[in-house]
Amino acid sequence: MDLLAFDLDGTLLNRQQRLSEYTCDTLRRLDAAGIAYTVATGRTHFAAKPCIADHDFPHWQIFKNGVEWWNPQDNSYRHQNFLTPDLITETLLAFADHQVTPFVFCLDPDGSHKVYHAPLNGDLSDHIANELGAHDQLSLHPIEQLSSDAIITNISAMGRPDMVESLVSDCQKHNHLTAYSGGGIYTADAYWLDIHHSNACKGSSLMELKTQMGAQRVIVFGDGDNDLSMFEASDEAFATENALEHVKEAANSVIGHHDEDGVARYLRKRYDL
Repeated sequence: MDLLAFDLDGTLLNRQQRLSEYTCDTLRRLDAAGIAYTVATGRTHFAAKPCIADHDFPHWQIFKNGVEWWNPQDNSYRHQNFLTPDLITETLLAFADHQVTPFVFCLDPDGSHKVYHAPLNGDLSDHIANELGAHDQLSLHPIEQLSSDAIITNISAMGRPDMVESLVSDCQKHNHLTAYSGGGIYTADAYWLDIHHSNACKGSSLMELKTQMGAQRVIVFGDGDNDLSMFEASDEAFATENALEHVKEAANSVIGHHDEDGVARYLRKRYDL
């Protein structure tokens, strides 16, 4: 059995951050053919939900680069590789120095989700706060209320490219942190940033899921740095035409553009859907 894994932004989603009808129809055909597939994204489950709302992915879904898993069959989460406040103290200071608002995602013992953030300082942080505030299963709180025993899944932010790149460089000084960034897919001058524990990645998560499902082969699709771990771990890896050049070089082959249903068109041809 093959297990297919799709990155979302820049890969399976179009420019409107949605699944096109052509892609949804292709996924339905995969399901009817008995081919297993899932998503492996840097987004949180909450951030991904509206993007993939037009299709029900039937198996465990991987979010936050492996920190967060979601089972649609019984509506349950699985989390691993947490951070603690003492591990991110210096990083939060770096955010302040670069005038970027950090959003610290936490999991409470009762299973509820909370996000703590520093004062908003621009349109990009306002956008994130408004988006997060729309979720009824997640609450926003001032960063001063972050407790010393908080269970942290990740830190997210958006900022100018130069500021985000500086924060990534700062995170590279800490062995326990991994930072990914990117931009230009939807807004050229706005880069996203995601920081989580270095023990989490898409590749190891997919290998765990492969064993759990009894799959023989894992075939993956992506476009960015956070996809490289699953490229390395998989049997086959495909980069979209819009992918970063070094990501294309790491792939077995390059397929079509994310905004032209590149993944779906490849799948229809490969599996005769």
